[in-house]
Amino acid sequence: MASPQITHPDPDEARSGSSRRNFIRGAILYAMFVGAGVSTTGCGGGGGGGGGGPPSDNSDAFQHGVASGDPLADRVILWTRVTVASPGALNLKWEVASDANFGAIVARGDATTGPDRDYTVKIDATGLQPASTYFYRFVLGAQVSPTGRTRTLPIGNVAQVRLAALSCSNFPAGYFNVCAEVAKRDDIDVALHLGDYIYEYGLIGFASQLAFAIDRESQPPHEILTLDDYRRRHAQYRSDVDLRAMHAKVPVIAIWDDHDLADNAWSGGAANHDEGSEGSFVARRAAAVQAYHEWLPTRRPDPADPLKIYRSFDFGNLASLHMLDTRLIGRDQQVTLDQYLSGLADGPTRQLLGTTQLEWLSARMAASSATWQVLGQQVLMSRMHVPLSVASSISPQTLAEYTLALSTPEPVRSDSQRALLAQRRVPYNLDAWDGYPAAREAVLAAARSQSKNLVSLAGDTHNMWGANLTDASGQRVGVEFATSSVSSPGFETRLPLISNTLLADAFLKMVTDLRFAETSKRGYLVLTLTPAEARGDWIEVDTVLSHSYATRIAASLRALPGPTNLDLVQA
Repeated sequence: MASPQITHPDPDEARSGSSRRNFIRGAILYAMFVGAGVSTTGCGGGGGGGGGGPPSDNSDAFQHGVASGDPLADRVILWTRVTVASPGALNLKWEVASDANFGAIVARGDATTGPDRDYTVKIDATGLQPASTYFYRFVLGAQVSPTGRTRTLPIGNVAQVRLAALSCSNFPAGYFNVCAEVAKRDDIDVALHLGDYIYEYGLIGFASQLAFAIDRESQPPHEILTLDDYRRRHAQYRSDVDLRAMHAKVPVIAIWDDHDLADNAWSGGAANHDEGSEGSFVARRAAAVQAYHEWLPTRRPDPADPLKIYRSFDFGNLASLHMLDTRLIGRDQQVTLDQYLSGLADGPTRQLLGTTQLEWLSARMAASSATWQVLGQQVLMSRMHVPLSVASSISPQTLAEYTLALSTPEPVRSDSQRALLAQRRVPYNLDAWDGYPAAREAVLAAARSQSKNLVSLAGDTHNMWGANLTDASGQRVGVEFATSSVSSPGFETRLPLISNTLLADAFLKMVTDLRFAETSKRGYLVLTLTPAEARGDWIEVDTVLSHSYATRIAASLRALPGPTNLDLVQA
């Protein structure tokens, strides 16, 4: 077929490429990095693409790269998008091969796309072999997409599974060095994106202060509300070479969180949505969900219900992964601290998953004989209860007063220190499972009654956490590994007057179940599962404001299976 005309980037998105603008940006970057002692030469992550680098291609038709996702033992979703100037339907071809040179093609077919799906293409490539690596590409006329690499899930006896978990990839907040690092690795079976794949804010939104200096200003420039807005924002994120490289290297299983729609979303609204000035929340939610499914390699469990995104994946007899929606389909509205203190969060019918999803999860765990039951979900499940004085105002003073009282021997404690230690403990984050105690108890009770080894994976907070999962009686039911963010800042910007060491140490002292905390670095989590243990390695990058960066393992913790062993300890 004839090759269609290729568009150039939207002028509104490309903005001005003038030498004056580039000079100003370069001057800001130079001053920022030199002042911070950051090297301006050499690349830890490469010039945006990292050592993994994006696959090369021979056309401009596939500017947003390729991706794969939601792998099963015999199939996987393949994704791309075509950039064309003239509207109308397009016909493409796709190929899957067992080798990178496409000498042994194992599956091929035709695909159609058009403006009704924003020219995105999703193929469920079937008839594949378990635990196998494949290569795939798309063809439009004489133009060939980048080559992607993917892998199917194993069956039977499985010795090891290795997952990379990441979340909160905020384009204007910094470079996606975390994605570059995942793309470099050859040992990751699947990458899990646990939410906030995009952010909804405009030019002056959250963590956008340095966006101009690093050439990552949000487009469109306003807060996104419509289907076209969400599509354009996804397109901007896919302009990132490191994100494209990760997608081309490893299959991704993704779940949405609030910023994929709007801040602190729940089933009936969002903190960052005003119906009076921004229109119908239901319409905005439908637009966000449609764009998400168009731009992510998801397999919808129910084509008739785009909101239903919870689904399971089996890695033989080793692990069952249950991807949960704690955000849109069943969540009741968040409570304030005052409401929590008055008991409004304690209702037995208060929902986070919703009854239908909870029943599905319980049934899926009961039907699984795998060693590990893994929850891929958005928000912290562990009990992050801190003293009321700290929850009301986290500050150097409140932290110092409480930790000093804690370290003072009882015989010499003052009455005020005893009062500090005796005060009520409350959640520091009511958007998490802590704000929905009955819902958490229901999940933990199901896992406990079925004698399951439960592992929760969480994102959302932009910080690294490792904790035990205990029920209301204090019984250990599982463990939680919570990843930091790709680029969104953590406590280091919210609480700049408190050192990371002091804050992390204070959390470890205040929170009984907590075993590890890192509150100032971006990064990702590697979860390695074997029949003998679940091990989490937290990988941090030292900056997201330069393509020159360093990485290190911040911590390694593990848990053994069995009801008496589910306790995070140093690996």
